[in-house]
Amino acid sequence: MPATESRIADLEALLKSTIPNKHTMKSILTLRANIAKLRREHVKEISSKGGGGAGFAVKKTGDAQVGFIGFPSTGKSTLLNLLTEGDTESKVAAYDFTTIDCVPGMMNYEKLKIQLLDLPGIILGASRGKGRGREILAVLRSVDGIMILLDFDYEGKLNIDRLKIIKQELYNIGIRMNRKPPNISIKYTHKGGIGMASGVRLTQLNPEYVKTILSEYNITNAQLTFYEDSSPDDLIDMILGNTIYVPAFIVVNKIDIAAPDEVTRLPELLKGEDWIAVSGMTRFNIDLLRAKLVAKLDLIRVYLKPRDKEPDMEKPLILKKWSTVLDACNKIHKDFSRNFRFAKVWGKSAKHPGQIVHLSHVLADGDVLTIFLRG
Repeated sequence: MPATESRIADLEALLKSTIPNKHTMKSILTLRANIAKLRREHVKEISSKGGGGAGFAVKKTGDAQVGFIGFPSTGKSTLLNLLTEGDTESKVAAYDFTTIDCVPGMMNYEKLKIQLLDLPGIILGASRGKGRGREILAVLRSVDGIMILLDFDYEGKLNIDRLKIIKQELYNIGIRMNRKPPNISIKYTHKGGIGMASGVRLTQLNPEYVKTILSEYNITNAQLTFYEDSSPDDLIDMILGNTIYVPAFIVVNKIDIAAPDEVTRLPELLKGEDWIAVSGMTRFNIDLLRAKLVAKLDLIRVYLKPRDKEPDMEKPLILKKWSTVLDACNKIHKDFSRNFRFAKVWGKSAKHPGQIVHLSHVLADGDVLTIFLRG
């Protein structure tokens, strides 16, 4: 075991053996800060070395990229072939580790092009490099969305224990699913010590805990402002700065072989999770899965209309939800925002057809946009 991994394992064992109470809290925070720091060093190693395997250097194309992650033989390749309607070469067979490389495919859905990545099955210890864990997780740090695949065992019971393992492996390399970055402001100063302000009640942090965490990163002068209730891990993520926040949901595959009582228990087993049940074998819910995948990415389609011409309704401009006219200009060409005069909008975001708007106007899905430039 490499030195970094060995050190992480030692600290994790010590953390697990430490009983939380008011006397041990500073020690626990110190351990958590050190473990996070070492894990991020490991992430840098993954990023620099992990993507070099054959088939893993996938060129990002389309409007968004989504990765499939799951244990071996959960049906990732079958679902990829169905979702892309044959626009892929992902091998399918009834034995483990059929997919040994990262196989891309393109899903077309309502004028959107979503690149799907069929990744090799993940195993426990992937974040420490077991299997092809480093390559898999390195790819997932660059995608726009993640689908976690679960399936059923030979008795028709959901392999729910695998969900915890996958979540932990992703967490270990700095991926946070279905979360926004913590609303914490950190301004580093040259003197004055540590200042702390908050407009909300902090239930997991106090000035002493904050100083303990900061000291582990040699931060002695800074002004922190908390705009929401935050945890020690939130603060650590903000300090380290290379955390990835990505939308994700769970696909419960092979529902056709599930025991009837297990189907009834799924809402309880997956309580609090965003999930959908499908069958790659019977094609149950495949169309619904396509719609859910696109909805999770929060994409909008904006149709460009040249002056005195009809809008191009075949090739929309694809933007993230809550994008502005400025975002649209920047995606077309930087000169559009530089030479911008005004724009006209037709659609959901407009108060009336052809409303004159400026760069800060927030666009909606299906809007038609005309941009007027200077000169």
